[in-house]
Amino acid sequence: MARYSAGCLTNAGSTTLPIISLYGAAAATGKLREIGLFNTTDTAVALKLVRITTAGTKGAALTNAKQDPDTPAASCAAFNTHSSTGPTTGDDLGYRCVLGAAKGSGVVWTFPGDGIHVALSATGAIGVIVENGTGQAVQAYIVWDE
Repeated sequence: MARYSAGCLTNAGSTTLPIISLYGAAAATGKLREIGLFNTTDTAVALKLVRITTAGTKGAALTNAKQDPDTPAASCAAFNTHSSTGPTTGDDLGYRCVLGAAKGSGVVWTFPGDGIHVALSATGAIGVIVENGTGQAVQAYIVWDE
């Protein structure tokens, strides 16, 4: 099993526009292993992890880094902040955080064992959205296996 990662400085996002997402592929499923989120402002922001069931308007595709250079290219794809049309959110996966009102305040969620499975579908994903209130720019990264 190969491991991949991607990261970005997100836009603010909202309760309907994920700030970072990982989409599956019709030919391969991903297993989410870790997400790191760090505030870049002096304003607190509440975030949560959700399953996504449609594409909406994805943000910029992120560069999927192979953690072992001898593995094939990733099938799953990570994206920066969605824009204009939000995707349909499915299950609330129960992970939540409030990044404190200080630059660098952050959280790292890890998913041991079998990880959280990304749907075997080009429109199925896992994403981080603002739980409530106003979104903030966040430094974010995501790690997954395929």
